[in-house]
Amino acid sequence: MTEISARDRKAVKGVSTKGAAAKGAPTLAARVLELVASGQASSRAELAGLLGAAPSTISLTVAQLVERGLVAEEGTQSSTGGRPRKVLRVGGHDEYAVAADVGGRHARIGVVLPGGGLRDVAGVPFEIDDGPEAALPRLAEHLEALAAARGRARLRGVGLSLPGPVDAAAGAVVLPSRMPGWNRFPVADWLEERFGVTAVVDNDANCMAVGEQSVRPAGHRQSIMVKIGSAIGAGVIADGRLYRGATGAAGDITHIRVDAGGADVPCSCGNTGCLETVASGAALVRILRERGLDVTSTEDVVRLAGDADPEATRAVRRAGDHLGQVLAANVNFFNPDAVYLGGILSTLEPFVAAVRGQLYESCHPLVTEHLTIERASLGADAGLVGAGLFALQRALARALGEAGGIVPVPAPARG
Repeated sequence: MTEISARDRKAVKGVSTKGAAAKGAPTLAARVLELVASGQASSRAELAGLLGAAPSTISLTVAQLVERGLVAEEGTQSSTGGRPRKVLRVGGHDEYAVAADVGGRHARIGVVLPGGGLRDVAGVPFEIDDGPEAALPRLAEHLEALAAARGRARLRGVGLSLPGPVDAAAGAVVLPSRMPGWNRFPVADWLEERFGVTAVVDNDANCMAVGEQSVRPAGHRQSIMVKIGSAIGAGVIADGRLYRGATGAAGDITHIRVDAGGADVPCSCGNTGCLETVASGAALVRILRERGLDVTSTEDVVRLAGDADPEATRAVRRAGDHLGQVLAANVNFFNPDAVYLGGILSTLEPFVAAVRGQLYESCHPLVTEHLTIERASLGADAGLVGAGLFALQRALARALGEAGGIVPVPAPARG
């Protein structure tokens, strides 16, 4: 599910000068918006259950949000007893965000609706090596075409998923290994100036984690999403919300040292022996080329493994073993409900089976007793959905801060 950034939390705090909000915690109104926007809750009863608040408190907060046009009620849904429940949604009719999930040579774009609905998905060329000054204007033209077709007046935000470490508060990539010219470029500010609406930029694994969380059962509140493509990244969901860590680097498993990592293969971080050097798509390309196979990209590796080439299949299995070993330590420590696998290598069953096998072998039985280990159900769309939800969430956070007048009702303390 989505979360509010540090700079937008300041705006949200502006509606309250006492209670939890004054201490830096999101107000109950902000949490209600998060849950409704992400699709995790669509009724007052679901909100009360997830937030641990009294139904009367939730009803008051929802009523205030409805009065200010931030939440709307429509239709009904069936209930287990009593009166039918009204369905909650955020914003006005047909509001949306445009989003892009960027790779090295292409981008996946689409329209994201409140709750995670996805429309008008398309693939477009995108050369990340061209740098932001050249690549962003071309991408913006495609996004503007989506907005024009849907109605520019209803556009609420722009979301961008990038394949590198991102300072989400600054809206910029920080020290990326394969993105020449992007370091510290103010991507979010550039998009906001171009589109005139809220813009959000985040790491691809974080976006995938948020997107996948939006379609998973409400009971799955702790999960790890791992993206395995040319590089490796992970996003962590804790208590239903993206967990960033102290400096925003939570989930960076790619630079964990592994026994199989040789001292002669440098990692993009400058060290040797990192997981990236033995389990990423880039590593598999290098390994198979050293064995005499004609491969130039991760797509070539997937094609060969899909055709049951013995060398490619063996290399893919070993990569899955290495990733599973690293994940096992994290799973034992975190004890999540689920591990979701995304990215191009997750489409290979030998890879997924190797990861799953390592987790069952290396984790405590109590940890794996109810652990879900499977591919991301949204597949290639997970990052796109997450980027759009981030944009919608930030737009709502700003709208909440600008609306003012919300009665300050602190969220319940956690035991």
